[in-house]
Amino acid sequence: MKLDVWLREIRANFLLLSAVLVPLGTSIAVYEGFFNFLHFVLAFVGLVILHISVNVLNEYYDYKSGLDFNTIATPFSGGSKVLVMGLIKPESAYRLGVVCLAFGTAIGIYFLYAVGWLLLPILILGFIAVYFYTTKLARAMLGEVFAGLGLGALPILGAYFVQTGFYSTLALATSLIPGILTHNLLLLNEFPDVEADAKAGRRNFVIALGRRKAAKLYSALTLFAYAWLAFTMVVRIVPVTCLVAFLTLPHALKAVKTALAHHDDLQGLMPALASNVIVTLATPALLALGFMLALV
Repeated sequence: MKLDVWLREIRANFLLLSAVLVPLGTSIAVYEGFFNFLHFVLAFVGLVILHISVNVLNEYYDYKSGLDFNTIATPFSGGSKVLVMGLIKPESAYRLGVVCLAFGTAIGIYFLYAVGWLLLPILILGFIAVYFYTTKLARAMLGEVFAGLGLGALPILGAYFVQTGFYSTLALATSLIPGILTHNLLLLNEFPDVEADAKAGRRNFVIALGRRKAAKLYSALTLFAYAWLAFTMVVRIVPVTCLVAFLTLPHALKAVKTALAHHDDLQGLMPALASNVIVTLATPALLALGFMLALV
């Protein structure tokens, strides 16, 4: 089987999100004087593996439900179409998803013994987010929330915990920002698939609210993320060097403006989806840079 086909199946380009979350959680710990290189590597690998698992299992269940036969593939939504095109057997994809989930869980169990059992709630929520996302959560209007947790707030808190052995107000306050942005990444990416999602039995905010109101929700949450960052700096929870994260604000404003104007126009919405990806990936990376700059 060609490597490029499997890279499409695991949605390799989407894995960049995992690649910025663990460094952010770790940078907060470094800012507070903690760093364990082995734990950083294991957390990084574990999150990427779990991200692969949720991507592949989502593809498998969307294929089995027939959803991916009805969606329009875009760079941001609609699935990879690898299973629909018969390039990989569905059973092979499912096995990969389960194996990756098992490896990620094994790394989590190691951390429970090596660092502490206070990590257990994060691991449980993470497991639920990975294995039950498509079959349960996405059908109960919990998909966006668990995306924000599983590929936003929780990895940052987990990466911080495996370095320090405890949680802090700083880590919690910072984790809220990528949590909101990842929630919004999924929210906006659902706009093109709303009819197909509804037909397949999914329930999400776009289906429940309609595109116009969902665009307003997206806009409000996006602006709140930046307002929250500003607030945490004003009250001196987050170092002022994290101001560098505001470099993504122009992209966020572009996404908001475009989403409000073109929520019913798939082609017109594409620039918003692109800007939204930039915001979701670059903001955590810049926050990590901000924590490192605070040490200079």
